[in-house]
Order: sequence, then structure tokens, then C-alpha cells
Amino acid sequence: QVQLVESGGGLVQAGGSLRLSCAASGRTFSSYAMGWFRQAPGKEREFVAGITWTGARQVYADPVKGRFTISRDNAKHTGYLQMNSLKPEDTAVYYCAVRQGIVTITTAYDYWGQGTQVTVSS
Repeated sequence: QVQLVESGGGLVQAGGSLRLSCAASGRTFSSYAMGWFRQAPGKEREFVAGITWTGARQVYADPVKGRFTISRDNAKHTGYLQMNSLKPEDTAVYYCAVRQGIVTITTAYDYWGQGTQVTVSS
């Protein structure tokens, strides 16, 4: 069992930045691939970014490429999502998730956090 807790969400103006954190406890965090997802009202949950368990490879959804950076610190059992140049369309609840095996852009992850709200005003 892995417990995930996101933090760092909030209200920011367009063009601003936020850094989300995902603190993990339970089973060894470093053995899991990690993903960040988001869900806006009335929309399906969508993949944002993913990172391998070593941190050596990252994958990004096209809408966030060049603006968001995913990273992890396995010694601290924490993952991060640095979000720059935020746009109103980035407004959503952001979730972190982990899974054994490779990164996938689907929602086939084993454990999920409760989510943190990100609101970008225009």
C-alpha cells in the first residue's frame, strides 16, 4: 500500500508559477513510476506528465510541454510538478499517482492521491 498526499495548489494569475508536491508513504516509493494527472469540471481525467522510477525519463502531454517539469526525490519519497507560464486552461484538480512498471499515459495507476486544486485566473 502507498499513500500519496499532494500539496502546493492554489490560485495564481495567468503567467505565474506553482510547484506541486506529492509526498509518499508506505511501500518503497522509489520502485514506482509516477504520473501527474488533472481533471477539470465536466471533463475526464487527463495525463499531464510521467517519470520513471529512476527519474531518468520524463513524458509530457502536448499542452504542457515546455511549461511543466516533473521530477522526483526518492530519498525524500516525494515527487514534484513545477508549473510555469500557467494559463487559465490549466485550471483543474491535479492528482499524483504511482504504478509498478513503466510510465503510462492512461489512468492505469495503482495508487492515487486526493488531489489539489489549481486555479489560474486571466
